[in-house]
Amino acid sequence: MSSTRVLKLHPKDNVLVALQDMEPGTVVEEGGSPLSLVSKVSAKHKFAAEDLSVGDKITMYGTLVGKATRRISRGEVISLDNTVHDAAAYQVGQHIEKWEKPDVSKWKERTFDGYHRADGSVGTANFWLVIPMVFCENRNVEVLRSALLKSLGYHIAEDFSVDTESLVSKYLSGASEEELWATSIIRTPEEIKQNRAFPNVDGIKFLSHAGGCGGMREDSDALCELLAGYITNANVAGATVLSLGCQNAEVRLLANGIKERDPNFSKPLYILEQHKSKSERHFIEEAVKKTFIGLIEANKTERKPAPLHHLTLGLECGGSDGFSGISANPALGYTSDLLVALGGTTILSEFPELNGVEQELINRCTSRETAEKFAGLMDAYSAKAVALGSGLENNPSPGNIKDGLITDAMKSAGAAKKGGTSPVTDVLNYAEKARTKGLNLLCTPGNDVESTTGLAGSGCTLIAFTTGLGTPTGNPIAPVIKISSNNELQRRMKDLIDINAGTVITGEHSIEEKGEELLEYLIRVASGIEMPAAVRLGQDDFIPWKRGISL
Repeated sequence: MSSTRVLKLHPKDNVLVALQDMEPGTVVEEGGSPLSLVSKVSAKHKFAAEDLSVGDKITMYGTLVGKATRRISRGEVISLDNTVHDAAAYQVGQHIEKWEKPDVSKWKERTFDGYHRADGSVGTANFWLVIPMVFCENRNVEVLRSALLKSLGYHIAEDFSVDTESLVSKYLSGASEEELWATSIIRTPEEIKQNRAFPNVDGIKFLSHAGGCGGMREDSDALCELLAGYITNANVAGATVLSLGCQNAEVRLLANGIKERDPNFSKPLYILEQHKSKSERHFIEEAVKKTFIGLIEANKTERKPAPLHHLTLGLECGGSDGFSGISANPALGYTSDLLVALGGTTILSEFPELNGVEQELINRCTSRETAEKFAGLMDAYSAKAVALGSGLENNPSPGNIKDGLITDAMKSAGAAKKGGTSPVTDVLNYAEKARTKGLNLLCTPGNDVESTTGLAGSGCTLIAFTTGLGTPTGNPIAPVIKISSNNELQRRMKDLIDINAGTVITGEHSIEEKGEELLEYLIRVASGIEMPAAVRLGQDDFIPWKRGISL
């Protein structure tokens, strides 16, 4: 009999978590007494710690996460066959939470080497953006990519790149076959980087999307706000914007969004309208030349030390499993608490994955206004999902369910751990800029890329992303750091994982130790010392959230 194979997350819980696969008849300890399993329980899954009747509440993390649809015997696995989603009601009341800050004395004087902007913000990277205002310009964005990326030394080469141009140059200059054989044409990523024309520019990022016209004005307006958020993000040095000229996503809306976020905006920004150009050739030529001139200006900015309170960290999860809420998420939550205690900003997104923990977050809000905004956004999101024939309870994916996250409330209770324990200082609607230090809540979908896209649009300069199943998701302007919840994932997909929190499950590290390790890694990424896997692989995912219909 062993208690090390199972975990009870909260004294009020009536389910236990299996830390390894266990067969029927396996005896574990629960509350000082033996418990014999009546069914097979796979690692990451839960089983009943007591007999449950139809309609009985199922509690995990001390939170309601479901209810029994039939009798569940003590020691029986919790599954879709016997459990459905259920979540507690919530209401805005008085702020009752008192936060005990973690000890951050050893980071008080620490800095990161970042890019200082005129508005006082500090970036962890220095990117140039090329952005289409409408899907009609996506091809022109690709033309600019072909014209600029490789010639300026910014193409992605994970292991090596082949420099065929050197062979062509030698051949045209009359080189012999022997000289061609002697020509070195394999270039390492470091060689490519060293040959960049603009060494202080970390990359040129080319966005594309399917929006900007042909739909509801709500979506085109939101797109303009999102793009304004990207352009004003501290990680962006400047931008080239391609407009067709007749689209719903008007340039004036973009300009208004930029001014609202930064009234004294001074970054180089070039907006080109194709309808006003003489020809396609002239349009592309002008875009290339203006971008090149902008890169000259962007290259003048160098990394300089900045206090850690200038960091804005996005808190994201995707491909979650039954260990995510036990290892990776609470470790990231502790990192968030450390950064908040240092005066920094963290942003927790994915509102469908806060379904069931609303009351806890409401109680942590620092003002009634903030709590009411959160409750209002959650209510509106839930109502819209129901109106469209679904509901937030349908959020868990087949992969989530297979790996132990049976209900949305169960998934949410673990996902919310990314937000740590600090007070909620502000609540943001999609694409709204984060202006308040501390933990912010951002209304985004549970879709990984729509969420990370929104996090960067609200000002995140880093995104920490926990995963139990594995996902390559990245972002064009905010480096995405992947944290695995289990050791097996780290071994299986080590090319995608930056930090392994699976050692929390095996008892090798505490949540606090792993959270501190993650903070140290984030500081190195913010300083340009470490390159996360998603950045190295060029995983520049960008999907704006479309809430309306096409017209």
